[in-house]
Amino acid sequence: MGNFFLIVVYTNCIYFCKNEKMKSLSLKLDDKVFNDTEEITGQLKLARNRYINDAVDLYNLFNKRQLLKKKLAKESNLVAKDSLHVLHEFEKLMDEN
Repeated sequence: MGNFFLIVVYTNCIYFCKNEKMKSLSLKLDDKVFNDTEEITGQLKLARNRYINDAVDLYNLFNKRQLLKKKLAKESNLVAKDSLHVLHEFEKLMDEN
């Protein structure tokens, strides 16, 4: 499986970890966010670092999809006029037959 080397199991989920170094990050959280995180990670018996990594990963995936959606909508609008023109040309060809 490439350079994947470790399987870690947390709360019925399996994570495949790449053989790469992790980056250090100083993070300031609002009190409410921190307290909620502490409560949840305690109940899940999950390391705070793993929880935050998973949350950021999920948020990145969400935002990548949102950006792709906007890009596709923009590109679709750019070609919409041409697409309608081509469709009308095909309809003319079909009517001729």
